Amino acid sequence: MSAYIPPVSDYAFLYREVFGRDIVAAASGGAITADDAVEIIAGAGEFAAEVLAPLDRPGDQIGARLENGEVHLPAGFAEAYQALVEAGWVSATAPESAGGDGLPESVGAGLGEIWNASNMAFSLCWMLGAGAIHALDAAASDELRETYLTKLVSGEWTGTMNLTEPEAGTDLGAIRTTATPREDGTYSISGQKIFITWGDHDAAPNIVHLVLARTPGAPEGAKGLSLFVAPRVLVGPDGSLGERNRIETVAIEHKLGIHASPTCVLSYEGATGYLVGELHGGLAGMFVMMNSARVGMGHQATGVSDRAYQGAAAYAAGRLQGPVQGRAAGAPIAEHPDVRRILRSMSSQVFAMRALAVYVGDLFDRAESDEDVLRMAELFVPILKGWASEEALHVTSDGIQVYGGMGFVEETGAAQHYRDARIIPIYEGTTAIQSNDLIGRKVLRDQGATVAELFAQIDETVRALTADGGDLSARLADRLGRGLDAARRATDAVLAFGPGRDASAVSVPYLMLLGTLAGGWMHALAVVAITAHSSPDEADAARLTDADFYAAHHLVRVHALAETVAAGEI
Repeated sequence: MSAYIPPVSDYAFLYREVFGRDIVAAASGGAITADDAVEIIAGAGEFAAEVLAPLDRPGDQIGARLENGEVHLPAGFAEAYQALVEAGWVSATAPESAGGDGLPESVGAGLGEIWNASNMAFSLCWMLGAGAIHALDAAASDELRETYLTKLVSGEWTGTMNLTEPEAGTDLGAIRTTATPREDGTYSISGQKIFITWGDHDAAPNIVHLVLARTPGAPEGAKGLSLFVAPRVLVGPDGSLGERNRIETVAIEHKLGIHASPTCVLSYEGATGYLVGELHGGLAGMFVMMNSARVGMGHQATGVSDRAYQGAAAYAAGRLQGPVQGRAAGAPIAEHPDVRRILRSMSSQVFAMRALAVYVGDLFDRAESDEDVLRMAELFVPILKGWASEEALHVTSDGIQVYGGMGFVEETGAAQHYRDARIIPIYEGTTAIQSNDLIGRKVLRDQGATVAELFAQIDETVRALTADGGDLSARLADRLGRGLDAARRATDAVLAFGPGRDASAVSVPYLMLLGTLAGGWMHALAVVAITAHSSPDEADAARLTDADFYAAHHLVRVHALAETVAAGEI
């Protein structure tokens, strides 16, 4: 597996130029600037390359294991987690209201990509902890904040979300885990939870499980669920760790990918739990964590895609195989027209994902004081998660293709990226769950008003490209403009369908349409920023080529997707 190279220059470009301002300074009120953020990204990249990336391949080969009821991580993982904590990376993105450093979400997007690119299985621990922090910060009592939230923010303990059960996957209303009140104000939790990411491990002395359960007499369905903290180890009044809670790790799943991430089956047998927020308000509390994770899935898709691209590009640059049309003897396969096409496709997709993740982070940074921006941010959550995760499958598959037969064997590590990426469109809500949310809650609910505002902003970029007058800008303006027209027609079709089977049947194509269009918009914004330079550098030249390629090879798919959306259910 090739060495990992963090994309520091791209983040410098995104933070300083692409969106027309220093978005980091704007988000932080000037407390930190884009220059500071670039230093943070560079530091994270150095840590990831030196500490996390070397564990990625061995972790996949060895995997987490369950022995005598205890989960053990591959060698080096526990030490790497402690190094992450000691370096301050856990508290860095935690909100200030929870006691963290409160880095802007746009910077968090960069950190999320870097952790996932260097070691996706490891990064899931960090991501689940971040989600638990957001959930407890939003709803926990002062006592729970003091006992559990502070330990999560410091990184001393890790967090999980416990939703899924053998008979309750997507349908959370079918959850049957019970929480019976006790006289001392705690709850006795009993039931089984499956697919619990990092549900047990030996990297931290305690794990804070956030558990959805049903109290006696609660309403049926999702409205009867409540949220509880159930620690792996009980905590005394003075904060000291006591005996093990009645939570047993029954098994760990043997998965297609992310082998080093322990995905656990947990059995609760009268375990002690503490209510978080309001009784029967559990789903609202858990959705805070789920939305955090869904955005994180976009970062995860970007990271694993970039790692696959970097490996494929390095291999192609050094591999000699057959004469290369139009090139001198001895040219590497990177010069073959089709290999060059694949690599350019991968590179252009990665930049689109990366830029969109930063843009969505910036939306959330600005959303607190602007309801319109908040609606736009919420619109993009399912798009970022669904579109980026689906495209990660194409990018990692293309990476295998570049290696040829060597990509199909495990030796190169290319297969691992594809296997790891396959879970991203599934967990935290499948692509269909994201697309139903997009259409039902984000498009139909306001009759397309927020999408119309998005289209108006893309229109502004088309006009800016047209005004530039350059050949590339003209081509991109034409393709983006026509893609925007197709997206408007598709949206009109969705609005005409209204709620029902027709809209649901084409919700995934509609999500992919908007994601593909948004990726083209990100490239267009980059072109506008670059053409404002008096003398673009080598990195800018590569970005211009990527933008031209994306428009010709990816953005054009919007037209076919619009035809599919208009057809409804067949």
